[in-house]
Amino acid sequence: MNWLNSEAFALLGQRIMWSDMIGNVIGLLGLALGWRRSIWTWPAQFLSGLILFTAFATAHLSGSAGKQIVVMAVAAWGFAQWSRGRRGGDGSIDVRFATWRERGALLGLAAAGTLAVGGLFTAFPTLSWDPWPDAYIFVGTVVAMYAQARGMVEFWFAWLLVDLVGVPLNFANGFAFSGFVYVLYGALVLWGLRDWWLRSRAATRPAPEGAPA
Repeated sequence: MNWLNSEAFALLGQRIMWSDMIGNVIGLLGLALGWRRSIWTWPAQFLSGLILFTAFATAHLSGSAGKQIVVMAVAAWGFAQWSRGRRGGDGSIDVRFATWRERGALLGLAAAGTLAVGGLFTAFPTLSWDPWPDAYIFVGTVVAMYAQARGMVEFWFAWLLVDLVGVPLNFANGFAFSGFVYVLYGALVLWGLRDWWLRSRAATRPAPEGAPA
C-alpha cells in the first residue's frame, strides 16, 4: 500500500499524492450523496476517511489524521441513524432545522472541543505542527457529521466553516489536492444547503385546507 503515499502527478507546482487524491474524490462523492440525502453517503465517507488517514498520518498532522478516525466512527453511527430514520416518498432521509437549544449545544461543543483539543496539541507539539487550525478542523468535522447524522440543515453551515480553515491548511502542508477539492466542497455545500433548506421548509409548511392527511 506504499503507492498510496507516493506522488501521482504535479499540478500548478504542487505535488499530488495518490492517497490525497483518491480519498478526496470519494469524499466529494460522499458529500454529493449527502446532498441527495442518500444513505450511501456514509459508506463513501467511511472509505474516504480510511484512505485519508493514511495520508495525514504520514504528514505529522495528528488532528487531521485523528479526524479521519472520527469520520469513520461517525459514518458508521450515521449509517445506523439514517437506516432507522424517517424517509420521504423517494426513499431519502427527511431533514429539518435544528432547534435553538440544539444550535446552542452544537456551538458550545465546537468551542469547548476546539479549546480542549488545541490545548492538547499545544502542550504536546509532537502531535501537530499546526495545533489550533488542526484542532478547529478536527472538532468542526465532528460537529458537522453529528448534525448530518441527525438530519439537521445546519450541518452545511458547519462544513462551510471547516472549509474556511481547511483550504489554506491543506495547501500549507503539501496536500494540494485536498485544497483544490475543499474549494469544490464549498460550492457543493452551498448547493446542498439550498436543497436541504427548501426541503425542510416544505416539510414544515402546513397542508392546504381540505388536503388529505
